[in-house]
Amino acid sequence: MKRTDKVNLLDTVPVRSGHLTTEWEGDCAVLAYPRFKRAWMRRLFLPKSMSPFIRIRLEEHGTAVWRLIDGRRTVGEIIGLLASHFGDEEYAQRVTAYLMQMQRDGLVRLQVPLRGE
Repeated sequence: MKRTDKVNLLDTVPVRSGHLTTEWEGDCAVLAYPRFKRAWMRRLFLPKSMSPFIRIRLEEHGTAVWRLIDGRRTVGEIIGLLASHFGDEEYAQRVTAYLMQMQRDGLVRLQVPLRGE
C-alpha cells in the first residue's frame, strides 16, 4: 500500500500491544505494563515500595471495547456490536476517539487489513 492511499479508520483492525497484561477487578479490565523496559532500570530507578507495573483501570465502556479487541474485528465491527448495547447516538465517535487515544498511548496498534481479507 502506498503512503498516499487513504484508509478509513472503521476498516482498521485494533491489535493489543504485546507488553500489556489484562487483569480483572470485578467486571472492569485493568491493563498493566512495566514501568521500565529493562531490568537494570527497574533495579536502579524503582523504589522498593513502588509497583514495577503501571495499571490502568478501564471503566464500563473501555472494558467493553477492550474485550472485543481480538486482532480480527475491525473498528466498524466493534462499534456495531456495542452501539445497540450502549444506545448512544454518538457512540461511533466515542469509540474511534477512544481507540485513537489508546494507539497514541501505545496500548493498541491499528492495522490496515491486506486487500482480499
